[in-house]
Amino acid sequence: MRFRTPAAHRQPGCFAVGLTSLGELLIPRRRTIIAPGEYYHLYNRGVNREPVFFGRDNYLFFLKRLRRFLFDEQQVADPSVCGSVTRPVEVVAYCLMPNHYHLLVHLNGDDLSDRMQSLSQAYTNAINRARGRVGPLFQGRFESRHVERDEYFLHLSRYIHLNPVVAGLVSRAEDWEFSSYRDYSNWRAGDLPSREAVLRSFESGDAYCRFVNGGTPVLPGVCTRLAIDDD
Repeated sequence: MRFRTPAAHRQPGCFAVGLTSLGELLIPRRRTIIAPGEYYHLYNRGVNREPVFFGRDNYLFFLKRLRRFLFDEQQVADPSVCGSVTRPVEVVAYCLMPNHYHLLVHLNGDDLSDRMQSLSQAYTNAINRARGRVGPLFQGRFESRHVERDEYFLHLSRYIHLNPVVAGLVSRAEDWEFSSYRDYSNWRAGDLPSREAVLRSFESGDAYCRFVNGGTPVLPGVCTRLAIDDD
């Protein structure tokens, strides 16, 4: 798999995220140009770092709405395979945490912002009704960072899957129900994550699990936590 910087990312004044550590992703904060055919790290957290998920039903509802707004409303024909249809947004890896989320996505369409806005608004409206609250739930619009490099891509997937372990919520990645790691480790036969882009770099799913759980040295700097993960 080869990563490239799309032309839109090379325009003057734009910020291409080809960085050496995840900790750099929020420094500085500049505009990220969204382009079909590219990979992005999407994330957001609750207002004032407050929870956005209050129980298991909330996590599952968010994932259902994610399917609806990122996968189902439109479909983009893949010209490389006759008659095939692919998702406008492919979720490669995800993790929902009590007060934030991470998504690693690949874009096939050009309407990501509209889809993410619809997802956020639908989820916020449902939570507000259920909890008798008003106002925004998330801290502004989602953040997006372009993923350019092969090794960064793989270590980002690892970082996302280890989020609940690093936060002390569970002792093993597979113990956290609300991430795609269970699909990667074959604990769950789900079709939400598109795993091929990650797993093609490993001999087997077990090899990827060993990579996530420490069998392979961490890329220098990638273990630095994002500001969004600090409570």
